[in-house]
Amino acid sequence: MQRKNYLLKKRGVAMIMAIAVIVAISSILALSLSMNTQTAKNTTDTYLYEQSVLLAKSTTEYALLRIAQNAPCSNLDENFTQDGIYDVNISIQYIYDSNKPCEDNGGVLYTTVKTPEQNGSALIDVRVGVTSEDIVSEPIAYFRRTLQKL
Repeated sequence: MQRKNYLLKKRGVAMIMAIAVIVAISSILALSLSMNTQTAKNTTDTYLYEQSVLLAKSTTEYALLRIAQNAPCSNLDENFTQDGIYDVNISIQYIYDSNKPCEDNGGVLYTTVKTPEQNGSALIDVRVGVTSEDIVSEPIAYFRRTLQKL
């Protein structure tokens, strides 16, 4: 006696099983493609953010160099673009007591303080951002504030 598989001999059942297999494989491929796209985006965003952090540290050192090369209370605020990707803004606010060495304010921000320990400092704000829609899908920005004794 020979066994016969009557379920697969019917053409309708075999067609339904083939469609189910095709749907299962296509959904797995769609999920895989979606995950690959997100991974590439996250990798790019992480790389650009880490580069922004390093650029902000370097820009702070650059601002300190500019402060050392110029007269006290010089207006050293600056905006520039690095590598055509990063927008960098430097803002400096000087902190002196009422006997400050600034002769003419000239648009330079300064703050008066009460204690002698705070006299002769600079508050350096650095903002590094990536806003180009060709590179990132959402803007990346990093802010760094440094209080430096002069």
